[in-house]
Amino acid sequence: MKKLQYPLTKKIQQLDDYHGTNVSDPYRWLEDSDSPETKAWVSAQNKLTQSFLEHIPSKKSIQERLTNLWDYKRSYAHRKFGDRYFQLCNDGLQNQDVLYTMDSLTGEKKVLLDPNKLSHDGTLALTSWEISKNGDLIAYAISDSGSDWQTWRVS
Repeated sequence: MKKLQYPLTKKIQQLDDYHGTNVSDPYRWLEDSDSPETKAWVSAQNKLTQSFLEHIPSKKSIQERLTNLWDYKRSYAHRKFGDRYFQLCNDGLQNQDVLYTMDSLTGEKKVLLDPNKLSHDGTLALTSWEISKNGDLIAYAISDSGSDWQTWRVS
């Protein structure tokens, strides 16, 4: 395989003073994940990474093995609010767990929130959720593509 040619990463003059200690932060510009410049840099990095990964001879067998290991149903503990129960479940290969509600522990599960349907690529994740004491309202947080930023909503 030929030597990888990494995209150039510019450095800026950014110096912060923290209580008398100067700290250089030459890559601060990358913190703006929505800027066209950052998006272009990420795209170039991804292109390079994929060009390397596509030539790994065992890639397909590793992918098949991981898929087999991850393909099992998972259900988490029930939580009761008001007269209803709530539970996160995953059929095995869903990108994100689905939040269900039911009238009893043995009752029919009804989808309350399926983060897999919130984006075309399944990268929006339900990162936190709380139900009101009477079970009528839900407050939930969504993050995008593994970001630590969360958007809270109430329904």
